[in-house]
Amino acid sequence: MAAERLQKLLSAAGLCSRRHAEDLLREGRVRVNGRPARLGDRADPRLDRILVDGRPLPAAATSLTLLLNKPVGVLSTCSDPHGRLTVLDLLPTALRQGQGLHPVGRLDADSRGALLLSNDGALTLRLTHPRFGHLKTYRVRVAGHPGPEVLRRWRAGVSLDGREALPVRLRPLARSGEDTLLELGMREGRRRQIRRTAEILGHPVLDLERIAIGEVRLGDLPVGGWRRLRPGELGALARQDGPPTRGRRKWSSPGSSP
Repeated sequence: MAAERLQKLLSAAGLCSRRHAEDLLREGRVRVNGRPARLGDRADPRLDRILVDGRPLPAAATSLTLLLNKPVGVLSTCSDPHGRLTVLDLLPTALRQGQGLHPVGRLDADSRGALLLSNDGALTLRLTHPRFGHLKTYRVRVAGHPGPEVLRRWRAGVSLDGREALPVRLRPLARSGEDTLLELGMREGRRRQIRRTAEILGHPVLDLERIAIGEVRLGDLPVGGWRRLRPGELGALARQDGPPTRGRRKWSSPGSSP
């Protein structure tokens, strides 16, 4: 094989995502043939000796991607210095060790639902880089009953931290005496974006569940349960491209004007 970028090799070996691999390189934790590696360096694992934290780079792991139904209170990370429960703790030992699985994106600790775990660096990049704009679908229960104007503002995109937001798909599903259940689809994922938007609009989130990532749906997967992605689902994720995330402010949304 020809020499490849080190962040790609580290990701393919199942050590981490490509973004984390870039951090390892910046921190000087990767050496090639005895010399500290830099971001952008290339190597051929057949010819070069690659060490990460002093340990040889393992052979590329067999590609594996799982769908997890993350419970509330579980962290979307591989480890936690405070000993709190992480998504990897929900997997059998054989999958936690030696597979190089890492969360693809994240769900906040107080949110639940569909989360992908993978050791496929290319898939992770495709699903997390803003330029691909994959659709993620949520069920969101908010306090009160958002009126037509609030729903219109939410669909159009509410600016956060001085930055415009992309439009979202939004439709009410049910109302009770004190709250409303919404279905929301979005193609970007800033930190706590749904919760912060709902707070700005005066209807704080009471419960947030992600029910689909692209064509991969949570379905009846039990809370805390996991399953391997089917070949058709992997293919759909690899093929799917959303609209550009720059230079495009409108896209069709159920329940709103085109």
